[in-house]
Amino acid sequence: MRLTMFKNRSSVDSRIDYSLILPVFFLLLIGIVAVYIAVSQDYPDLVAQIVGQQLMWVVVGIISAFLVMFFSTEFLWKATPFLYVFGLGLMVLPLFFYSPELVASTGAKNWVTIGGMTLFQPSEFMKISYILMMARVIVTFHKRYPKRELRHDFLLIGLLGLCTLPVLVLLGLQSDLGTSLVFVAIFGGMVLLSGVSWKILLPTVTVGLALVSGFMLLFVSPGGTAFLHDLGMDTYQINRISAWLDPFKNAQSTTYQQAQSLIAIGSGGLTGLGFNKTNLLVPVRESDMIFTVIGEDFGFVGGCLLIGLYTLMIYRMLRITLKSNNRFYTYISTGYIMMVLFHVFENIGAATGVLPLTGIPLPFISQGGSSMVANLIGVGLVLSMSYQYTLSKEKRNTQSRSYKKISIKRVER
Repeated sequence: MRLTMFKNRSSVDSRIDYSLILPVFFLLLIGIVAVYIAVSQDYPDLVAQIVGQQLMWVVVGIISAFLVMFFSTEFLWKATPFLYVFGLGLMVLPLFFYSPELVASTGAKNWVTIGGMTLFQPSEFMKISYILMMARVIVTFHKRYPKRELRHDFLLIGLLGLCTLPVLVLLGLQSDLGTSLVFVAIFGGMVLLSGVSWKILLPTVTVGLALVSGFMLLFVSPGGTAFLHDLGMDTYQINRISAWLDPFKNAQSTTYQQAQSLIAIGSGGLTGLGFNKTNLLVPVRESDMIFTVIGEDFGFVGGCLLIGLYTLMIYRMLRITLKSNNRFYTYISTGYIMMVLFHVFENIGAATGVLPLTGIPLPFISQGGSSMVANLIGVGLVLSMSYQYTLSKEKRNTQSRSYKKISIKRVER
């Protein structure tokens, strides 16, 4: 009896990929330290409350990831449409339940606020549901059209576009451009991996680059910003692009956050000023600008260590995906990796002045419950790939041993 229990426990342990858990653990640890430093500098009276909340969300996220890890492929496949519809329903809530003060400060209705209490950001959870739905659509389409022509590629893009359109419409109503870009990045990555012909991809990328270039030329031209504002572009979006182009032009007003971010990271030098020794005020550095804490306190070395952990995490995800040899899981992993990469690239890029500010959090580091739980659920999905693959391998080995025993008995007789 005791031997059986031990074997079961060890078999469960053998199905968990600890090499993926390790970099995620260190990222979470760095996140807690960074949030503590940011809050102790800006809100010293709220350190226990905010850091305690962050720890609570980490625990909730870990529990959620642990539960998701045990989801079978069949269950995940069947639950995907319901999760997608449920996610869309959640995204409607911020249009009716929001805080006017929060909307005034951020320019977006992307948080659910009831009775003066800000609860969660539905779009963070929708990212996971969206990835699952896109993966299911691609796998179903490939099964139906194993040999595809160019018209089939257009049809696939159309189907994926239908899944994406409701999300982008709701984000447009929420005025959340930053999150919209995340979904576009996920869409692009999954379309690219789905095998769509280069005859479609190349013209699409060319047109996209031309539109971005045209927009920037219009933006920097005399009267361009006024024209874009008349077309409906929000003032805060114009200010963010202006801050990116020239962060020190209005360093005491509209470009203050960007300018302070660059100075803070630059002051960190090679090894940083030291633990909890920040000297500059950077607005919302506990969330959107958390990388300024890493850069100022731990310098270039700390920033490289952080990027190295993200690289290791993504490498392990790719290894798990290749080993699982499951198309559904492959597309889920692709979507999640694209999501993480875009978040990391945009957040660090915005803090260092490479990209405009969009309000996108840094995965596992930034303060915030919705992003933390959603990202850990994504890790749980990747862990599920490894768990289910190892489980199926164990079943095949057991069946093989059973077959050998039967054969031996027949020979003995």
